Amino acid sequence: MNFIKRALCSVTRKKGKSLILFAVIFVLGNVIAGSIAIQQSTQNVEKSVKKQLGGTATIQLDYENNQDEFAKEDLKIEQLKVDLMKKIGDSPYVKYYDYNAVTMIQTKNLKSASLDSEQSGGMMEGVTLKGSNYPKILDVEEKNIKLVEGKVFTQEDIDNGKNVGLISSKVAEENGLSIGDQMVMDSRAFDYTESGEEKEIFKIDIPIEIIGIFEPTTVEMKDKENKKNDEQNMNQQFMSLQQLNTVYLPNKTVLEINKDYLEKLKKADPNSPFLSDENQEEYYTPVYVLNSPDDVEAFKEETQPLLPKLYTVKASTDQYEQIGGSMKKMSQISGYVVMIAVIATLLIISLVVLLFMRDRKHELGIYLSLGDKRSHVMGQIMIEMLIISGIALILSLITGNFLGKMVSESLLNSDILNSANDQMNMFMGFDGLGSTELTTDDIMNAYEVKFSLGYIVTYLVVGLGTVLLAAILPLLYIVRLNPKKIMM
Repeated sequence: MNFIKRALCSVTRKKGKSLILFAVIFVLGNVIAGSIAIQQSTQNVEKSVKKQLGGTATIQLDYENNQDEFAKEDLKIEQLKVDLMKKIGDSPYVKYYDYNAVTMIQTKNLKSASLDSEQSGGMMEGVTLKGSNYPKILDVEEKNIKLVEGKVFTQEDIDNGKNVGLISSKVAEENGLSIGDQMVMDSRAFDYTESGEEKEIFKIDIPIEIIGIFEPTTVEMKDKENKKNDEQNMNQQFMSLQQLNTVYLPNKTVLEINKDYLEKLKKADPNSPFLSDENQEEYYTPVYVLNSPDDVEAFKEETQPLLPKLYTVKASTDQYEQIGGSMKKMSQISGYVVMIAVIATLLIISLVVLLFMRDRKHELGIYLSLGDKRSHVMGQIMIEMLIISGIALILSLITGNFLGKMVSESLLNSDILNSANDQMNMFMGFDGLGSTELTTDDIMNAYEVKFSLGYIVTYLVVGLGTVLLAAILPLLYIVRLNPKKIMM
């Protein structure tokens, strides 16, 4: 009888020992499987959420890590140079980029858009002028807005700073405007008397030819009956209004409008606080669209050394880093459990099998004394272990997945992870990366423990690898067997 048949017979005849080994591997396999299921699920949440957020980055002042510097009265902040923005835009991680001059004007004759909501009244007056140096308009390319009529800019429009622009369909509807019309923006400056009354200082009429009409794709209104988080709803309302009341213009056009406003303000009110040197400088917000969200960290490492003091790179995926603490903590916990379970499995299986080998030393000694090769005896033990562990691992693959689901749900609903949620329940973005809102609920809803090819492969590799490593001690025991001493 060859060693393969002996292995099969040994498993079936010695049912007690086989069941003990099966039970040990099954229990430990459940722990490993459950931990891997949780870890894989948390990683999948991070990947899917970051993919939805996209790989977009901008450069801004790092107030959080430089509070002492910004508290100094004589602080002088170096403005980002256009040449530096272009140099960063040449990075191999960047798909395309833009830098925007942004300002806001107050209007009376030009009606701004409003939302049909009780909470939206008085939240926005006037319009935001968003300049572009990228003719195709980055927000159109990134599907933050959808062009429903007309066209985007030409390179000539950008280079010459023509008075052409794109408005939202809501603004067009409010003012009865359409493609080709001349829209007049009545930019107004106001002051306030000692009694608190509003006083108009001057008005500038800015003619803009409408070449395009868009609809924001990220405007999502909450159900009026759903008022679980009024603050979150208010923030969403504000972002929606900001998108609807944005007018896209070439950068040069925005800068010229801002320059005319400041010159007129200087004549009308020389002591105005809006006449600081900073407000009169050309200021752009750069936005870089990366090839993939996976390139964010590499892009940050490459770009940070090029930036002036006090600046940092901020990415759209930072939102997940800010409020995904629960998932990170759960991933860490599951990772520790996997390591502990693997170490425990190695020790326990090694010792159990080694004890079984000691009971079987006469059997193994007979095989060797009859001329059987040590490699065949070792092969027999390996096959016995693989048969038993294979069945145990396949069964624990299924039960461990359900165990992981129950444990993760319990953790998410417990106080263990609440501290991560309390740090920041929502992330709002008004930083050049678009108007965004990500909540802990969004991340929790994206979490799901399920069977996947990655989970199955990872578990089987870890499980079988652990069992094979655990076989080292028993195999060393066989190598050291002396059949003459055993048979004497």
